[in-house]
Amino acid sequence: MTYRELYEYGKSRLSEAGIAEAGLDARLLLEYVCHADRNELILYADRERNSMEEQFYRMVIEKRASRIPLQHITGEQEFMGLSFQVNEHVLIPRQDTEILVEEAMRHLGDGMRILDLCTGSGCILLSLLKYSNECEGVGIDISEEALKTARENAEKLGLDAVFLAGDLFGPLADFVSERTPDRLFDMVVSNPPYIETAVIDTLMPEVRDHEPFCALDGGADGLQFYRRILAEAPAHMRRGAVLLFEIGCGQGEAVARLMQEAGFVQVEVLQDYAGLDRVVCGSVR
Repeated sequence: MTYRELYEYGKSRLSEAGIAEAGLDARLLLEYVCHADRNELILYADRERNSMEEQFYRMVIEKRASRIPLQHITGEQEFMGLSFQVNEHVLIPRQDTEILVEEAMRHLGDGMRILDLCTGSGCILLSLLKYSNECEGVGIDISEEALKTARENAEKLGLDAVFLAGDLFGPLADFVSERTPDRLFDMVVSNPPYIETAVIDTLMPEVRDHEPFCALDGGADGLQFYRRILAEAPAHMRRGAVLLFEIGCGQGEAVARLMQEAGFVQVEVLQDYAGLDRVVCGSVR
């Protein structure tokens, strides 16, 4: 079969399976299988591929048709212009989360200390370290499997970050940095679990069945982790330090109120490119 024939087969099969972006996914999987880029697929559309590539392509198309996320098949996702390894143990980095990183970069200065809670793949922390100078980063996650992925991403990107296993601020009790022994941070960032427990069963299968439940479940009202983080965060932050959260699109007002009640000032709710609330940030007095 040629590139064109393989693509048409993949597109048809994924459309039949109800995949919303069947054409895009069919092309990306063809690029993955044939180690080609979009230009090659267009310029050499009638080039014959070997039977092994055809067999592999049919296999990955069937995986995607069964609603396994594209990124779990290819093992990677681009985020902030960087390639991150992903798997079933971490949330797949999404473009919405880039809003959090971009806003954090507005407040980030050289040599700052950054704490990333619920770090997952490490994409937020590692992006901030990549695009800053001499910053020190600590990422915490309750999942050892997620931290393994984060460490592998740090190594792949050539970045030095500390990843600790535990529940939110808990691991900091035994952690002392050689550079900053007082354990205080200039910035805290977090994309915590924020989906209401009852809503999880209604999510698309790619999310509901293949992303880690513990990274999705934000409790009955979706705000459980925001309350917990805000209760402890000031004790770990310098005066004037900034806390930034990613939030669900309907949580801006509620999370902003929680931040203000916790004593944070200059609290702002920021929108994503679709005009939906996506980030809440504030500073320690």
